[in-house]
Amino acid sequence: MKKLLAGRTVRFVVLLAFVGAAFLYWSSLQEPDVPDGFAKSNGRIEAVEIDIAAKTAGRVSDVLVDEGDFITAGQDLAQIDIAVLSAELRQAQAELKRAEIDIDTTRSLVDQRDEELNAARAIVLQRNAELDLARKQLARTDELAKKGNASQSQLDEDRAGFESAKAAVSAAQAQVAAARAAGGYARSQVVSAEAQVEALHAAIERIQAEIDDSTLKSPRDGRVQYRVAQPGEVVAAGGTVLNIVDLTDVYMTFFLPTEQAGRIALDAEARIVLDAAPEYVFPASISYVADVAQFTPKTVETADERQKLMFRIKAQVDRDLLQRFLQHVKTGLPGVAYVRLDSSVEWPKDLQTTLPQ
Repeated sequence: MKKLLAGRTVRFVVLLAFVGAAFLYWSSLQEPDVPDGFAKSNGRIEAVEIDIAAKTAGRVSDVLVDEGDFITAGQDLAQIDIAVLSAELRQAQAELKRAEIDIDTTRSLVDQRDEELNAARAIVLQRNAELDLARKQLARTDELAKKGNASQSQLDEDRAGFESAKAAVSAAQAQVAAARAAGGYARSQVVSAEAQVEALHAAIERIQAEIDDSTLKSPRDGRVQYRVAQPGEVVAAGGTVLNIVDLTDVYMTFFLPTEQAGRIALDAEARIVLDAAPEYVFPASISYVADVAQFTPKTVETADERQKLMFRIKAQVDRDLLQRFLQHVKTGLPGVAYVRLDSSVEWPKDLQTTLPQ
């Protein structure tokens, strides 16, 4: 009987020791309490996503990168077929040459019209001289006729000559007006030809811009996330060909309740610890605090319920730090974000910045 009791006692002690050890092990796995003046929450690393899209509709002739590739700003990523645009460019360039020839032709026509106007003005001078002569001749004949020294037929002939000279002056002046109008029309043709040249220059620039835009380039340093379109596929205007993430704009999104979110100031210091690298502590700063709760309980009528409101917050990773480790930045990694709510409180030792070498 005593042996049985002793055996049970030993087993109980062993079981108690096992439970104690298990509790201590479980406790060691639990996250330590957050010091006063700090808050923490689970989150995930994210980055700004950019859709690389075609400006105009067309067929994808080539995609130059693969998913996961690291890319730099200005790098060629994909090519949209430009056969139609190239044909339009050649047509516009040919029309430009013709328009430039039209300018030379119309300017020559202006010179010709100016010469015609000068000639018409000279004729007017000549006709005025003839009219003056006819007027004097008629006056002399009229005086002679009154004295009986000139016949009536001679007087009638000189009067007819005078009237003919007047008509000739009017005709010459009409020719001057016509030549002046022709010159004005020729000048308007020059202006029209010059405007056509300017319009064709603009058309060529537009087509060339579309050709340049057909080579899709990376606006930022980043990484290719998805190939949305493949060579040979036709995309609409604005159709996405690639999706990239901007590795210079990385942040962790997490949520905090009302009491803690209300105490966070923009640009407040934060720390990020990734599950994949718990030995490192990355510095960050609060760049965004939502002004509206992201999810709430069904009712918020009591103070306790209002404390359950959760607000979305973003901790922005320093851009200079990202540039140092650009090739190693990855999105989607889970981790924990720590935020300093009280600027007078020092960061604890285990949350001091610790970076890879």
